[in-house]
Amino acid sequence: MPMFKTAFNGYAVKFSPFLESRLAVATSQNFGIIGSGRQYVLDLTPNGFVPVCSFDTPDGLYDCTWSEENENILVSASGDGSVKLWDLAAPPMANPVSNRQEHSHEVASVDWNMVRKDSFLSSSWDDTIRLWTVDSPQSLRAFVEHSYCVYKAVWNPRHADIFASASGDCTVRIWDVRQPHSTYQIPGHEMEILSCDWNKYNEFMLVSGSVDKSIKLWDVRNPRQELTRLLGHTYAVRQVKFSPHQESLLMSCSYDMTVCLWDYRAPEDALLARLAHHTEFAVGIDMSTLVEGLLASTAWDETVFVWQQGMDPRAA
Repeated sequence: MPMFKTAFNGYAVKFSPFLESRLAVATSQNFGIIGSGRQYVLDLTPNGFVPVCSFDTPDGLYDCTWSEENENILVSASGDGSVKLWDLAAPPMANPVSNRQEHSHEVASVDWNMVRKDSFLSSSWDDTIRLWTVDSPQSLRAFVEHSYCVYKAVWNPRHADIFASASGDCTVRIWDVRQPHSTYQIPGHEMEILSCDWNKYNEFMLVSGSVDKSIKLWDVRNPRQELTRLLGHTYAVRQVKFSPHQESLLMSCSYDMTVCLWDYRAPEDALLARLAHHTEFAVGIDMSTLVEGLLASTAWDETVFVWQQGMDPRAA
């Protein structure tokens, strides 16, 4: 399966919700510590990856997300605190078509609303989350309850107004944008929580991944006790992602340089696969919504891999 070499260190990879062969990759120079960034758009062809376009940025990029209503719109999370909107259909010099500078520190994540398709979230190291729409250059609201960096904010795939956030304050919070405060607080881990995601088939189920090396599943209606704990990574869990095609399948990546696949319904033997195709911190993963079993990962080793579940990502 194909591998693409990026100029900078990979941070995030996202499949297009419209085109089954297209994906976006956010990258940062010098491991995102200092330097510039590059947003790639790649097409997967029978002959491997073909770059569609790329956008250079003055600071590193930590995440990206595709619009759910326009196949040409892409959003990047930047280390300078900005949220950048790109339009693949616009002339190169017109991009970014919007540059939104409200966060005071690095933007860690961006996520598009799958139900109300005109809005998206950004989360930041300034401890806040912001709600945006495509049409307004100003954020509609800031969510200010976390006491440390918010590494992830992700919409519930079934509810237009509900999202979850994962923070370095060791909590996951559940929010309803119609309410003035968060509705639930899950004291999920003893150490920083770097990622969370919603189950696509169970609107109450959430997964979290932490610096404590563990992955935990939660029922948000009973946030005091995890449903399941998945152990297997040897360093911090950087990202967790539920499958859009199989209810009990999830994917994770870690600073231990591995990507893992899990079946949470088999807690005694939940680890389905441990993939060691990266040679540096594995920090970005995604699962295609359009092609079942098509997986992607990126890492600080400046590579992007796309492969079919059950195969070796390195097999050409």
